[in-house]
Parts: sequence; structure tokens; C-alpha cells
Amino acid sequence: MRRPPAQPNQPPSRSSRRNPPTPPFNAPAARRLRAGLNMGPEHVAHGLRTSYGLPYVTEDLVIAWERELASPTNHELTALAGVLWCSPGELLGRPRTLREHRIARGLAPEDVARAVGHEVLAYLRMEEDDAWHGTDRQCAALADVLALTLPDFITVTGREPRLAELLRSAVTTRWQAYVRPVGKVVPLDRRLLETSLQQLHQVYQGQMTATLSWGGGSGEAGAAGLEFMDRIVEHFWTAVQGNGP
Repeated sequence: MRRPPAQPNQPPSRSSRRNPPTPPFNAPAARRLRAGLNMGPEHVAHGLRTSYGLPYVTEDLVIAWERELASPTNHELTALAGVLWCSPGELLGRPRTLREHRIARGLAPEDVARAVGHEVLAYLRMEEDDAWHGTDRQCAALADVLALTLPDFITVTGREPRLAELLRSAVTTRWQAYVRPVGKVVPLDRRLLETSLQQLHQVYQGQMTATLSWGGGSGEAGAAGLEFMDRIVEHFWTAVQGNGP
């Protein structure tokens, strides 16, 4: 496999050492946008060097990004969006963290901090730790400024592990007992929650029964159950979407 090109004379900065994760880069989108502008990788590299102060960017590095051999940092992705005349969000895969959603919206940390009523440094610590803390009002403001869907809001605010735990219990025991606990995590209409949890329970139980009745041993049933449980939150949102108005 081809290695990403080295970046000589560019020692990692203190900020890059503290924030090693890179945004979820959409390499096909970058290639498509570049081709639409009739630019070659060398033109993109030149623009990044001359217009955005990134002297180490070479044609090989741009090619490595587009071939998913390397990923641009937050700063590099913002500069790349400028060269390709697009928004940073157009170069992102599906965002999952606070930082990724902010970048996708093209917002500065100060913009989000001001909107939710946090000090900038406090908000940046939440991004670094990937741990959101806020009141109900601040949560609502966060969802508004980042245009979060409900599934994204649950993920970004750190509620997904608790939701997954409750859903696993709901499908393996009496789902009725988990309507209220799930409702405390996910602000949905109670009737919609009941319908979705009941459906999730039926699908899981039906899948396990079918696996055994088809002659599968406990190993096959266990594997099917583990696969379902691994994607339990995804199955839940699918059920909610299907049962919603």
C-alpha cells in the first residue's frame, strides 16, 4: 500500500498533539468537486500553499487524501473547501462528534459557544473530550445551531450508550417496562415509543426464533442476536421513522 507522503519540516503543533482525531473526510466528494472545476491535484496543492499558508502540501498529499490513504486535519479541510469553492460540510462524511458537526456547519467554536451560552474554552474542552454538558435550554440551543436531527442529538450529547443499554433490555425482556426509561433519554411521543419498542421486540424475538427453527444451533442464534444487538440503536431509529407521521 502506498504510504502518505511525508511532511518535512512540519513538526506537530501543540494543538495537533492535543487533538489528533481528523474529521470524517469524504474523499469521493473531494475528487468529484476537483474534477468539476477542471483542476488537477497539483492545482489544489498550489492553492493550498499560496492562498492558505500550507507550504508542505504537495500533489502527492492531495492524491493521498483522495485515495483515503490519509485524512486532512480540521484546518486542512477548511482550506481545501476554500480551494474547491465549497463548504466544509460538502467534504465531510456523516459527522458524529461535536467538532465534526460544527465543521460541517462551517461554524467557529466561538459561534457555537455563544449560541449555547458557554465560555469558549469550556466548549472547546467538551469538543476535545467529546463530552457535552449543558442544561435543557443549552441542549435545545445546541440542536438548533448545529441543525441536529434527533438521532444526531442523542449521539452528540452522549446519550447513545444509555439508549442502547435500555433497548437491549427492552427486546430481551418486557418491552413495556422500558417505555418510560427510554422516553427520558429520547424525547418522543409516548405512543410512538410504545409502537417502536414493541416492533423492535417482535423483530428480535422473531429473528431468534426463526434462527433456531431453521435448524441453526445455539451458536448461529447467538451470532444473529449479537449482530442485532450491535446495531440496536440503528434498528430503533428505523422503527421510529417507519412508525412516525
